[in-house]
Amino acid sequence: MTNTRQGNILVVDDDADVLDAAKLYLKRHFAQIDTTLDPQTIPDLLRQQNYDVILLDMNFTKDLNSGKEGFFWLDQILKLDPSSVVVMVTAYGDVELAVRAIKEGATDFVVKPWENKKLLATVLSAMKLRESRLESDKLRSWQKQVNEDIAKQSHDIIGQSDPMLRLYETIRQVAKTDANVLILGENGTGKELIAHAIHRNSKRASEVFVNVDLGALSETLFESELFGHVKGAFTDAKEDRSGRFEIASGGTIFLDEIGNLSTAMQAKLLTVLQSKEVVRLGSNKVIPVDVRQIFATNMDLHKMVGEQSFRQDLLYRINTIEIQVPPLRQRQEDIPLLAEYFLQHYVKKYQKSIRSLSEAALKRMQKYNWPGNVRELQHVMERAVIMNKGFTLHAEDLFINTRLAEDTENQENVIISNFNLEHVERIMIQKTLKKNLGSVTKAAKELGLTRTSLYRRMEKYGFKEL
Repeated sequence: MTNTRQGNILVVDDDADVLDAAKLYLKRHFAQIDTTLDPQTIPDLLRQQNYDVILLDMNFTKDLNSGKEGFFWLDQILKLDPSSVVVMVTAYGDVELAVRAIKEGATDFVVKPWENKKLLATVLSAMKLRESRLESDKLRSWQKQVNEDIAKQSHDIIGQSDPMLRLYETIRQVAKTDANVLILGENGTGKELIAHAIHRNSKRASEVFVNVDLGALSETLFESELFGHVKGAFTDAKEDRSGRFEIASGGTIFLDEIGNLSTAMQAKLLTVLQSKEVVRLGSNKVIPVDVRQIFATNMDLHKMVGEQSFRQDLLYRINTIEIQVPPLRQRQEDIPLLAEYFLQHYVKKYQKSIRSLSEAALKRMQKYNWPGNVRELQHVMERAVIMNKGFTLHAEDLFINTRLAEDTENQENVIISNFNLEHVERIMIQKTLKKNLGSVTKAAKELGLTRTSLYRRMEKYGFKEL
């Protein structure tokens, strides 16, 4: 007994005997088989039903074998549903016509009279392609919705300082092109926001924006995630899957933390960037992709090229335009704007009654050099809003230690001029706490001390835990 699979098949042919034969055989394998003698009914049928595979005759007029009618209806079908999978049927076995049909959007072709097993194999293969296309469309739709949600909720790029005004002008100029962009900057400066801004102001703004954290991809997942895979490509590959490049086709792909790629992964990525084609893992089929590429890193790629840990040819491929995002300490006049923005955002989020920031609080923030940049400022403001019970945020509500920054600046040269052990120890503790954003656990580990020992020394020098 033959197992019936899910699947809706439409057969379009002007020969009633062909339709009967196709329906009789295919209904043993698929859930629904519809047939029609008249191609004029195709638009109505497609509006009423989603077909997984359409078998379309090349010719409908007697004594005509040009395939002109078949090409016309192939075009109409793809206009009505671009994800349709169409298999062309011809009685003449004209290879040139078949090749042309595939170039114009058909998936495959069969020759009449067909062998049943070959027909079934062709339809099953076409079914898999349809499933893959629907998955890709679903992922793209999901990603677009996520992007829209993020755009509504995410923080805008905020700043009126000269460095930021120059950055805005660069974004404006770069966005309207399809040039590759490399965004450089420290952690927390907002590199992803810059990438989103470029996409939103580009001609691809209505298309998908796909974000990939390359730093989180292992060697084994790299190809599968970026280029996709077919069923059986590896142990857990239970179905075909589109890669990020394929999903992003037509839109923008943002490859973050590119400096973290191994040389082997760099070579594979370079091949795709040069060819603008991907091959799914486990397959030989070439899939063209059309994507705007934006890259980001906090690492010095030029130095890495000199150290031979980053490919020079890849760097030249990705840095057509380089954008340097300024750290927060280089645009301190933007701190009040950012602080006010985050204050309003978190007051609304946590339903607080806070109305303002005190002058002392702003001065304290402007004295601090923000090693974690805007992200650190955001976290400080969120924590302050959560913990505050009044109407104003005061300096003491901010969990930052400006003393560390001030003391480090004033005493940085003490090690050179004064070898007093206590001075040296004090400065090392200050610098290590600053480096680790006040984390006692991390600082103690770096200094080779236990947490208890570090707390004891902090108490000795009058330091308070952040």
